[in-house]
Amino acid sequence: MSKRYSALFQRFSKHKMAVFCLFLLALMIIMAVCAPLITPYSPTKPSGKFQMPPSDQHLLGTDKIGRDMFARILYATRVSLLVGLLSTLIATLTGVTLGLISGYFGGIIDKAIMGFTDMVMSFPYILLVLVAAAIFRPGMWSIVLILGFVDWPGVARLVRGNVLSLRETNFIKSDITAGMPGSYILFSEILPNTIAPVLVYATNVFAVSILDEAALSFLGMGIQPPTPSLGNILNGAESLSILTGKPWLWLPAGIVIFLLVICINFVGDALRDAFDPRGSRL
Repeated sequence: MSKRYSALFQRFSKHKMAVFCLFLLALMIIMAVCAPLITPYSPTKPSGKFQMPPSDQHLLGTDKIGRDMFARILYATRVSLLVGLLSTLIATLTGVTLGLISGYFGGIIDKAIMGFTDMVMSFPYILLVLVAAAIFRPGMWSIVLILGFVDWPGVARLVRGNVLSLRETNFIKSDITAGMPGSYILFSEILPNTIAPVLVYATNVFAVSILDEAALSFLGMGIQPPTPSLGNILNGAESLSILTGKPWLWLPAGIVIFLLVICINFVGDALRDAFDPRGSRL
Protein backbone atom coordinates (compact mmCIF):
# COMPACT_ATOMS: atom_id res chain seq x y z
CA MET A 1 0.00 0.00 0.00
CA SER A 2 2.84 2.39 0.80
CA LYS A 3 4.36 1.72 -2.63
CA ARG A 4 1.03 2.51 -4.22
CA TYR A 5 0.75 5.89 -2.51
CA SER A 6 4.41 6.61 -3.19
CA ALA A 7 3.89 6.00 -6.92
CA LEU A 8 0.80 8.20 -6.91
CA PHE A 9 2.66 11.00 -5.14
CA GLN A 10 5.59 10.80 -7.56
CA ARG A 11 3.34 11.04 -10.62
CA PHE A 12 1.31 13.86 -9.06
CA SER A 13 4.43 15.81 -8.05
CA LYS A 14 5.59 15.88 -11.68
CA HIS A 15 2.83 18.42 -12.32
CA LYS A 16 4.48 21.50 -10.82
CA MET A 17 1.50 23.74 -11.54
CA ALA A 18 -0.84 21.27 -9.82
CA VAL A 19 1.41 21.17 -6.75
CA PHE A 20 1.42 24.97 -6.63
CA CYS A 21 -2.37 25.05 -7.08
CA LEU A 22 -2.81 22.49 -4.31
CA PHE A 23 -0.74 24.66 -1.98
CA LEU A 24 -2.71 27.77 -2.99
CA LEU A 25 -6.02 25.94 -2.55
CA ALA A 26 -4.97 24.72 0.89
CA LEU A 27 -3.98 28.29 1.82
CA MET A 28 -7.39 29.64 0.75
CA ILE A 29 -9.17 26.91 2.68
CA ILE A 30 -7.15 27.64 5.82
CA MET A 31 -7.83 31.38 5.54
CA ALA A 32 -11.54 30.76 5.05
CA VAL A 33 -11.78 28.37 8.00
CA CYS A 34 -9.73 30.66 10.24
CA ALA A 35 -11.53 33.85 9.16
CA PRO A 36 -12.51 34.86 12.74
CA LEU A 37 -8.84 34.71 13.71
CA ILE A 38 -7.60 36.66 10.68
CA THR A 39 -9.97 39.63 10.71
CA PRO A 40 -11.62 41.36 13.67
CA TYR A 41 -14.51 42.66 11.55
CA SER A 42 -17.93 41.11 11.09
CA PRO A 43 -18.96 40.24 7.50
CA THR A 44 -22.53 41.40 8.14
CA LYS A 45 -22.15 44.55 10.28
CA PRO A 46 -20.81 47.98 9.23
CA SER A 47 -17.34 48.78 10.50
CA GLY A 48 -16.41 51.92 8.55
CA LYS A 49 -17.57 54.60 6.15
CA PHE A 50 -19.49 53.70 3.02
CA GLN A 51 -17.47 52.45 0.02
CA MET A 52 -14.09 53.33 1.48
CA PRO A 53 -11.13 52.42 -0.78
CA PRO A 54 -8.52 49.96 0.50
CA SER A 55 -6.50 51.28 3.44
CA ASP A 56 -4.47 50.11 6.43
CA GLN A 57 -7.65 49.78 8.43
CA HIS A 58 -9.65 48.00 5.71
CA LEU A 59 -7.35 46.01 3.41
CA LEU A 60 -9.97 45.67 0.67
CA GLY A 61 -12.05 48.70 1.55
CA THR A 62 -15.70 48.67 2.58
CA ASP A 63 -18.94 48.04 0.70
CA LYS A 64 -21.93 50.31 0.12
CA ILE A 65 -23.09 50.05 3.75
CA GLY A 66 -19.66 50.11 5.39
CA ARG A 67 -18.94 46.40 5.84
CA ASP A 68 -15.31 45.29 5.62
CA MET A 69 -14.74 43.68 2.23
CA PHE A 70 -11.79 41.55 3.34
CA ALA A 71 -13.93 39.95 6.05
CA ARG A 72 -16.76 39.42 3.58
CA ILE A 73 -14.44 37.76 1.06
CA LEU A 74 -13.06 35.38 3.69
CA TYR A 75 -16.49 34.34 4.95
CA ALA A 76 -17.87 34.17 1.40
CA THR A 77 -15.05 31.82 0.40
CA ARG A 78 -15.98 29.62 3.35
CA VAL A 79 -19.60 29.50 2.15
CA SER A 80 -18.61 28.69 -1.44
CA LEU A 81 -16.24 25.91 -0.36
CA LEU A 82 -18.85 24.43 1.96
CA VAL A 83 -21.54 24.45 -0.74
CA GLY A 84 -19.13 22.92 -3.25
CA LEU A 85 -17.95 20.23 -0.83
CA LEU A 86 -21.39 19.19 0.43
CA SER A 87 -23.01 19.13 -3.01
CA THR A 88 -20.07 17.12 -4.36
CA LEU A 89 -20.39 14.60 -1.52
CA ILE A 90 -24.13 14.21 -2.14
CA ALA A 91 -23.69 13.84 -5.90
CA THR A 92 -20.76 11.42 -5.53
CA LEU A 93 -22.36 9.19 -2.90
CA THR A 94 -25.65 9.05 -4.82
CA GLY A 95 -23.95 8.40 -8.15
CA VAL A 96 -21.58 5.75 -6.78
CA THR A 97 -24.39 3.88 -5.02
CA LEU A 98 -26.71 3.84 -8.03
CA GLY A 99 -23.86 3.09 -10.43
CA LEU A 100 -22.69 0.10 -8.38
CA ILE A 101 -26.20 -1.34 -8.09
CA SER A 102 -27.00 -0.76 -11.76
CA GLY A 103 -23.77 -2.19 -13.16
CA TYR A 104 -23.52 -5.21 -10.87
CA PHE A 105 -27.11 -6.48 -10.83
CA GLY A 106 -28.08 -5.50 -14.38
CA GLY A 107 -31.42 -6.56 -15.81
CA ILE A 108 -34.53 -4.60 -14.93
CA ILE A 109 -32.71 -2.80 -12.08
CA ASP A 110 -30.11 -1.51 -14.52
CA LYS A 111 -32.78 -0.40 -16.99
CA ALA A 112 -34.78 1.42 -14.31
CA ILE A 113 -31.78 3.26 -12.83
CA MET A 114 -30.28 4.17 -16.19
CA GLY A 115 -33.69 5.24 -17.49
CA PHE A 116 -34.07 7.66 -14.59
CA THR A 117 -30.47 8.80 -15.07
CA ASP A 118 -31.04 9.49 -18.76
CA MET A 119 -34.24 11.38 -17.93
CA VAL A 120 -32.39 13.70 -15.52
CA MET A 121 -29.54 14.19 -18.00
CA SER A 122 -31.98 14.97 -20.83
CA PHE A 123 -32.93 18.28 -19.22
CA PRO A 124 -30.63 21.22 -19.99
CA TYR A 125 -28.34 21.47 -16.97
CA ILE A 126 -28.56 25.20 -16.31
CA LEU A 127 -32.32 25.21 -16.92
CA LEU A 128 -32.82 22.40 -14.41
CA VAL A 129 -30.76 24.28 -11.81
CA LEU A 130 -32.62 27.55 -12.36
CA VAL A 131 -36.06 25.92 -12.23
CA ALA A 132 -35.21 24.01 -9.04
CA ALA A 133 -33.75 27.16 -7.45
CA ALA A 134 -36.92 29.08 -8.35
CA ILE A 135 -39.17 26.41 -6.77
CA PHE A 136 -37.37 25.99 -3.47
CA ARG A 137 -36.69 28.65 -0.88
CA PRO A 138 -33.34 30.37 -1.54
CA GLY A 139 -30.59 29.46 0.91
CA MET A 140 -27.44 27.46 1.34
CA TRP A 141 -29.04 24.10 2.06
CA SER A 142 -31.43 24.43 -0.87
CA ILE A 143 -28.49 25.11 -3.19
CA VAL A 144 -26.55 22.16 -1.78
CA LEU A 145 -29.45 19.76 -2.38
CA ILE A 146 -30.19 21.14 -5.85
CA LEU A 147 -26.59 20.91 -7.04
CA GLY A 148 -26.19 17.48 -5.43
CA PHE A 149 -29.24 16.24 -7.32
CA VAL A 150 -28.35 17.57 -10.77
CA ASP A 151 -24.70 16.42 -10.65
CA TRP A 152 -25.07 12.74 -9.69
CA PRO A 153 -26.03 11.25 -13.11
CA GLY A 154 -22.55 11.72 -14.54
CA VAL A 155 -21.02 9.89 -11.57
CA ALA A 156 -23.58 7.09 -11.86
CA ARG A 157 -22.84 6.48 -15.54
CA LEU A 158 -19.09 6.57 -14.91
CA VAL A 159 -19.31 4.02 -12.08
CA ARG A 160 -21.71 1.77 -14.03
CA GLY A 161 -19.30 1.66 -16.98
CA ASN A 162 -16.40 0.73 -14.69
CA VAL A 163 -18.46 -1.95 -12.95
CA LEU A 164 -19.48 -3.52 -16.28
CA SER A 165 -15.82 -3.59 -17.29
CA LEU A 166 -14.66 -5.06 -13.97
CA ARG A 167 -17.32 -7.77 -14.02
CA GLU A 168 -15.52 -9.32 -16.99
CA THR A 169 -12.16 -9.54 -15.23
CA ASN A 170 -10.87 -12.87 -13.98
CA PHE A 171 -10.63 -11.92 -10.30
CA ILE A 172 -14.30 -10.89 -10.18
CA LYS A 173 -15.41 -14.01 -12.07
CA SER A 174 -13.41 -16.17 -9.65
CA ASP A 175 -15.11 -14.47 -6.69
CA ILE A 176 -18.53 -15.13 -8.19
CA THR A 177 -17.60 -18.76 -8.92
CA ALA A 178 -16.35 -19.19 -5.36
CA GLY A 179 -19.74 -18.03 -4.06
CA MET A 180 -18.52 -14.83 -2.42
CA PRO A 181 -21.39 -12.60 -1.24
CA GLY A 182 -22.40 -9.71 -3.47
CA SER A 183 -21.68 -7.14 -0.76
CA TYR A 184 -18.08 -8.35 -0.51
CA ILE A 185 -17.59 -8.24 -4.28
CA LEU A 186 -19.13 -4.78 -4.55
CA PHE A 187 -17.41 -3.04 -1.65
CA SER A 188 -14.14 -4.96 -1.33
CA GLU A 189 -13.30 -5.74 -4.95
CA ILE A 190 -15.17 -3.47 -7.35
CA LEU A 191 -15.46 -0.22 -5.35
CA PRO A 192 -11.71 0.16 -4.57
CA ASN A 193 -10.96 -0.21 -8.28
CA THR A 194 -13.54 2.48 -9.11
CA ILE A 195 -12.41 5.12 -6.62
CA ALA A 196 -9.73 6.64 -8.88
CA PRO A 197 -11.97 7.81 -11.77
CA VAL A 198 -14.67 8.88 -9.29
CA LEU A 199 -12.18 11.02 -7.37
CA VAL A 200 -11.04 12.71 -10.57
CA TYR A 201 -14.63 13.32 -11.67
CA ALA A 202 -15.52 14.68 -8.23
CA THR A 203 -12.94 17.46 -8.59
CA ASN A 204 -14.78 18.63 -11.69
CA VAL A 205 -18.12 18.50 -9.85
CA PHE A 206 -16.55 20.51 -7.01
CA ALA A 207 -15.39 23.28 -9.36
CA VAL A 208 -18.70 23.38 -11.25
CA SER A 209 -20.66 23.53 -7.97
CA ILE A 210 -18.68 26.58 -6.83
CA LEU A 211 -19.40 28.29 -10.15
CA ASP A 212 -23.09 27.35 -10.03
CA GLU A 213 -23.49 28.64 -6.47
CA ALA A 214 -21.83 31.92 -7.46
CA ALA A 215 -24.09 32.24 -10.51
CA LEU A 216 -27.28 31.53 -8.53
CA SER A 217 -26.28 33.94 -5.76
CA PHE A 218 -25.45 36.60 -8.36
CA LEU A 219 -28.97 36.19 -9.77
CA GLY A 220 -30.50 36.45 -6.29
CA MET A 221 -31.59 32.78 -6.23
CA GLY A 222 -28.82 31.42 -4.01
CA ILE A 223 -27.24 32.62 -0.77
CA GLN A 224 -29.25 35.56 0.52
CA PRO A 225 -27.83 38.75 2.11
CA PRO A 226 -26.60 39.60 4.64
CA THR A 227 -24.80 36.22 4.51
CA PRO A 228 -21.79 36.86 2.27
CA SER A 229 -21.28 34.81 -0.87
CA LEU A 230 -18.87 35.36 -3.72
CA GLY A 231 -21.88 35.50 -6.02
CA ASN A 232 -23.93 38.02 -4.09
CA ILE A 233 -20.83 40.19 -3.60
CA LEU A 234 -20.56 40.36 -7.39
CA ASN A 235 -24.27 41.15 -7.50
CA GLY A 236 -23.53 44.47 -5.80
CA ALA A 237 -21.34 45.59 -8.71
CA GLU A 238 -23.93 45.81 -11.45
CA SER A 239 -23.71 49.56 -12.03
CA LEU A 240 -21.16 50.99 -14.45
CA SER A 241 -19.85 53.47 -11.88
CA ILE A 242 -18.88 50.64 -9.51
CA LEU A 243 -17.40 48.50 -12.28
CA THR A 244 -15.16 51.31 -13.48
CA GLY A 245 -14.52 53.39 -10.38
CA LYS A 246 -14.71 51.05 -7.38
CA PRO A 247 -13.06 47.74 -8.32
CA TRP A 248 -12.52 46.71 -4.67
CA LEU A 249 -16.27 46.01 -4.47
CA TRP A 250 -16.19 43.23 -7.09
CA LEU A 251 -12.69 42.41 -8.35
CA PRO A 252 -11.48 40.44 -5.27
CA ALA A 253 -14.56 38.19 -5.36
CA GLY A 254 -14.04 37.51 -9.07
CA ILE A 255 -10.36 36.72 -8.50
CA VAL A 256 -11.18 34.29 -5.67
CA ILE A 257 -13.74 32.45 -7.84
CA PHE A 258 -11.21 32.24 -10.66
CA LEU A 259 -8.45 30.95 -8.37
CA LEU A 260 -10.69 28.36 -6.70
CA VAL A 261 -11.92 26.92 -9.98
CA ILE A 262 -8.56 26.98 -11.79
CA CYS A 263 -6.75 25.40 -8.81
CA ILE A 264 -9.32 22.62 -8.47
CA ASN A 265 -9.15 21.90 -12.20
CA PHE A 266 -5.34 21.72 -12.21
CA VAL A 267 -5.39 19.36 -9.21
CA GLY A 268 -8.04 17.23 -10.94
CA ASP A 269 -5.95 16.99 -14.12
CA ALA A 270 -2.90 15.94 -12.11
CA LEU A 271 -4.93 13.31 -10.24
CA ARG A 272 -6.20 11.95 -13.55
CA ASP A 273 -2.64 11.54 -14.80
CA ALA A 274 -1.50 10.05 -11.48
CA PHE A 275 -4.26 7.42 -11.62
CA ASP A 276 -3.81 6.86 -15.37
CA PRO A 277 -3.76 3.08 -15.94
CA ARG A 278 -1.37 3.59 -18.85
CA GLY A 279 1.27 4.70 -16.35
CA SER A 280 3.30 2.40 -14.15
CA ARG A 281 1.25 -0.25 -12.39
CA LEU A 282 0.11 0.74 -8.88
